[in-house]
Amino acid sequence: MRLGSRSSNEFIQLLNRKNESLQKSFHTKIIELTKTTSLKVMLGDSTVTEQTTFDPKLVSDYFQKINDSLTDWSLQDVSITNNQDIRRIFTKFEIKEGNYLISGHLSIQFHVLLYYKPDQRVIDCQKELSEIVDLTKHEQEQLSDNSDQLVLNKLKEMGYKDFDHQKLFEIFYENDEFREKVFAEIQKDVGVDFQELSEKKTRLFSELDSLLIETYQTSPVLIDDPKLVGGEEGCLLTLDLEFVKNETREGVFDPRKMSASVKENILNYLSDLEKIIQS
Repeated sequence: MRLGSRSSNEFIQLLNRKNESLQKSFHTKIIELTKTTSLKVMLGDSTVTEQTTFDPKLVSDYFQKINDSLTDWSLQDVSITNNQDIRRIFTKFEIKEGNYLISGHLSIQFHVLLYYKPDQRVIDCQKELSEIVDLTKHEQEQLSDNSDQLVLNKLKEMGYKDFDHQKLFEIFYENDEFREKVFAEIQKDVGVDFQELSEKKTRLFSELDSLLIETYQTSPVLIDDPKLVGGEEGCLLTLDLEFVKNETREGVFDPRKMSASVKENILNYLSDLEKIIQS
């Protein structure tokens, strides 16, 4: 049974009020922890602008503090999903009282936006990459437009004569090593080392990646499970109460059969949880 569900039972209504109070306390804490600060970032077109962000580690540390305080509960480690543009920090915990199990789930879901550091090196790398792209594109077009004749000329220089285009195709198709040797000689004459340029391009892209910074955006609002699964920003606190029979959890049960001591202990657990959440 998900707390917050409608019920005419007095005890369940009491739990629902306690659940509402817990959610308000949790929401207040998340608003505090996700306050944003501004930082300067660079866009892909080299424009420097300001972007707001919050620190997810504050939330992660807060969840861990809750776990550390729930000494009598069974706990799941604080976890972070690492999807590219949307992430989630969450933890789960549960405790058994008689034949009843209380389980809780805390989450915050947020988006990750990538920018460059406002560093001159970003502009330099982009300029070098642009030059490499322009150079290789021009030279490759030249080679492509004149490829057959260039190959025939190179073969003549290497002592091969009387090659027609069909014969050239057959030799290149059958002999990979020979084909690579001929093209290496042609590239040397052209004065462009395409392999070296390709390696340099890879290094520059890697350096640009190292100059990226992440910013984090969320909406400090309470959401439900469908919105969480749907990728919406926000925070979530859910509590479930289940009846355990033969190690099977049952969400539908008759709360009138619960003993007074079990009810009292469940309320005490939730009161303690609220104090921990507020701290």
